Amino acid sequence: MSIKVENITKIYGAQKALNNISFSIKKGEIVGFLGPNGAGKSTMMKILTTYIKSFEGEASVNDFSITEEKLAVQKSIGYLPEHNPLYLDMYVREYLSFNAEIYKVDKNQVEKIIELTGLTPEANKKIEELSKGYRQRVGLANALLHNPEVLILDEPTTGLDPNQLVEIRELIKSVAKEGGKTVLLSTHIMQEVEAICDRVIIINKGEIVHDNSISETLKEKSLETLFTELTTQK
Repeated sequence: MSIKVENITKIYGAQKALNNISFSIKKGEIVGFLGPNGAGKSTMMKILTTYIKSFEGEASVNDFSITEEKLAVQKSIGYLPEHNPLYLDMYVREYLSFNAEIYKVDKNQVEKIIELTGLTPEANKKIEELSKGYRQRVGLANALLHNPEVLILDEPTTGLDPNQLVEIRELIKSVAKEGGKTVLLSTHIMQEVEAICDRVIIINKGEIVHDNSISETLKEKSLETLFTELTTQK
């Protein structure tokens, strides 16, 4: 399994952000991770990327334990957090080259990723000059620099206009399918999950309330209807 989560519980003060969560994701799967605000999506993603400690349970990425083999986990993950952290005063190529040095990646990889993510026309611009869509491309390019086997993308299309949304959606899908990458993707856009994902996991109040393939999920009702039903129950 590319990702395996076993009985993960995370508590903040008196709030149980995750309650005994378990799921696994096969290599090459694109999985939509849905839930209302505060459901525990970002917490789960931060745990998988080793950003968060102090939790109960265990998880692994590419068979590396997130508690015992953190560096190996970090090397095998490409992570795009919800608030895309970029150095706005750097040029696109400069920023990616800087990160390539950190990853100890060949500089030729920078040019390949720039082309792959459609950043060639913007490569010599400062990041602060880019549109939101192109900034997301830079974040995705950075996540792909070291050719990770697993991509964890937290709200990658938030705030994009319809054209940008389609472009980033297609980019994620092509990168995942052509590169054989495993993707865990959180979003509030149901059409995005239907267009990109093989499977959907819905989480509410720290617990998984649905986990099935997209094809099976859509047999009886729309994803939006199912999501509303499962996340508004008392």
